Amino acid sequence: MNIKIICVGKLKEKYWKLAIEEYKKRLGAYCTFDIIELPDEKTPDKASDKEDMLILDKEGERILRKIDDRDYVIALAIEGKLVTSEDIAQRIEECGLRGQSKIDFVVGGSLGLSHRVKSRANELMSFGRITMPHQLARVVLSEQIYRAYRIMHHQAYHK
Repeated sequence: MNIKIICVGKLKEKYWKLAIEEYKKRLGAYCTFDIIELPDEKTPDKASDKEDMLILDKEGERILRKIDDRDYVIALAIEGKLVTSEDIAQRIEECGLRGQSKIDFVVGGSLGLSHRVKSRANELMSFGRITMPHQLARVVLSEQIYRAYRIMHHQAYHK
């Protein structure tokens, strides 16, 4: 299985990078795991709705260029379906059973995701109705993907 996280923005803080590297190392036993960081657009202070939409569209185009036609796409969005760790494991397992060997998880920037990216996604997923920094969302997502593989392989993992 090939899993990638396509995300807007770069990790700057060392502690986020270390966390991601740890999960990437752990996931190496289960799948090919990659993170694609795309540049974010600078958002002016007090940007208008129109400016926000233009930024989302630019970032969205960059994201869509990294998604292949046959990839299964799960976009993180606040309005997405609330999921459990078991739900994520089931989704990854179902993709494998259907012969979909590429899963792309998408994490937007500070403004979220464009309508086109959400429309391309096979599903929208949410970690709750809270807003969190995209750097933290990326770490949480990496941990949940690792946890999903532990669940699928009936291996112990702290609860």
